[in-house]
Amino acid sequence: MTVRTDPHLELVRPVQPLTPEGCQECLQLGSPWVHLRLCLTCGHVGCCDSSPNRHARRHAAADGHPIAASFEPGESWRWCFVHEAFV
Repeated sequence: MTVRTDPHLELVRPVQPLTPEGCQECLQLGSPWVHLRLCLTCGHVGCCDSSPNRHARRHAAADGHPIAASFEPGESWRWCFVHEAFV
């Protein structure tokens, strides 16, 4: 895994997950998800790109919050949706 410096890291804030029980939109829709991602700008919890609805990516694009972290136990990586890279 190559980690790079990314100008979007300046958008990272200390956040608390808004819906720690799962993907915010999938919970509302009653839809399943595969893995969860935490927006590091606002705390939105969304589902990953392997999930049917890809809500983390949709949130990043719609809200301009490009950096997300894995919200899976034991994982500590971060991803920039703009640069498609680990940061």
